[in-house]
Amino acid sequence: MEKQLAKIKLLLLDVDGVLTDGRIIYDSQGNELKAFDVKDGHGLKMVQRAGIRVGIVTGRNSIVVSRRAQELGIEILYQGALRKLEPYLEILSEQNLLDEQVAYVGDDIIDLPILQRVGFSATVADAIPDLFPYVDYIATRPGGGGAVREICDLLLRASGQWDEITKRYFDSTCTTD
Repeated sequence: MEKQLAKIKLLLLDVDGVLTDGRIIYDSQGNELKAFDVKDGHGLKMVQRAGIRVGIVTGRNSIVVSRRAQELGIEILYQGALRKLEPYLEILSEQNLLDEQVAYVGDDIIDLPILQRVGFSATVADAIPDLFPYVDYIATRPGGGGAVREICDLLLRASGQWDEITKRYFDSTCTTD
């Protein structure tokens, strides 16, 4: 697994069930609400600082997802992707990457076409169990509850950048942001 992870240049993510717990909540005005884990967000920022790009491929369209992507500096964003392989192939071409340089985290069978191609495939602890035989890694944490952070930490360690990226937090003489 270490060799696979060390090749990763792009981390792609599903949203509902991966970056969130999969619930879709509407308020009384019909506005969609989603809850994102702050630890996942920090993990994504750290992998970006390590030079690993981050992108989203999701089957739904959501203003909330656009806002979260913008907050995290995620420029690769495909929404409304009911056939996820099509945007995935576009991303490979646009980013000039090979399958082996991409990691993908999904939680349902719609994610299988990408999970079966990428260099490193992962899912969350509460994913559809049918995915488990097809992935390289099953996070111990659930979607929307730290699973993405767990995978980000794996990527940072495998790339040999964990110490460099996190030293500012462990060194009391450094300031953090």
